[in-house]
Amino acid sequence: MADIRYYDVILRPVITEKSMSEMADKKYTFLVHPDVTKVQIREAVEKMFEGTKVSYVNTMNLDGKTRRRGLVYGKTAKRKKAIVKLTEDSKDIELFTSL
Repeated sequence: MADIRYYDVILRPVITEKSMSEMADKKYTFLVHPDVTKVQIREAVEKMFEGTKVSYVNTMNLDGKTRRRGLVYGKTAKRKKAIVKLTEDSKDIELFTSL
């Protein structure tokens, strides 16, 4: 496993109807590197977004989908998704406030 720094942990936010409605409860959804742990996700969120305190992290591994192009079958890349719950006294993540 390669040395993963905190800025390599979070790949991008997930912008869906469900994730946007969960922001009222201070839950934020991100796509993360497939090899990271919950502790690394917690540290990355607290370092990248000032004033945030993470309450807990839920993760889920998403397998790649089977796709077909002509007669050839293949799989898309696997992904890992993290739902981060912030504490009540922490600041909101500014990335999502502009949406």
